[in-house]
Amino acid sequence: MKLLAISPHLDDAAFSAGGLLASRVDQGWDVTVATCFTGNVAQPTGFALACQLDKGLGADIDYMALRRGEDLAACRALGARALHLPFLEAPHRGYASAKMLFAARLPDDRIVDDLAAALVELFAAEKPDLVLGPLCLGNHVDHHVVLDALRRSCADLTVLLWEDWPYADREDRIAAMPAVIETLTPETRARRIAACAAYGSQLGFQFGGVEAMSARTERIFEERFYPLHAH
Repeated sequence: MKLLAISPHLDDAAFSAGGLLASRVDQGWDVTVATCFTGNVAQPTGFALACQLDKGLGADIDYMALRRGEDLAACRALGARALHLPFLEAPHRGYASAKMLFAARLPDDRIVDDLAAALVELFAAEKPDLVLGPLCLGNHVDHHVVLDALRRSCADLTVLLWEDWPYADREDRIAAMPAVIETLTPETRARRIAACAAYGSQLGFQFGGVEAMSARTERIFEERFYPLHAH
């Protein structure tokens, strides 16, 4: 059996579905995490550079290369394979402030077309039995791009959507009924924590550090997944 997780950014799948990913690996599944927005821009400026500097990383650091390396380590902790698609995340596509990341898609942002075409090719090559993607809690524009691309590209595939974490901590429960509830065991929770801890560049910004992330994850007892058509 093959599971293909379509992650917007280099951390979303592990943050939101690390327990299920680890569990399926242990059950003998072939698990792949394909991250959409991992492309580099040489010498970023403006808000894109600020997103790097506010995490304590100097302008001379190759930010996306660092993050791709973190993702490889996270996937090793889960026992999954990592794939990195070359699309540019929102700060490199004209979204010039944090507020814009959680607002309407820019009219000239047509990246969903290219991403949907890439996912069609990926699904044809991988032939997954199960696809995971974001429910879009938190309303990040890149998460919505991925969800729209999934809707266009996943005909005849079983697609389940995860509750985007850490946004899920701040959102009300979803009205729809989950199709799958993955109860975390001490082992799968530990693997999720280990995978999340690999994203060192993000932990201070997102959680206040690895200890805070671990403490929040220790309070998670299940991961819930929803059918694509119900959202």
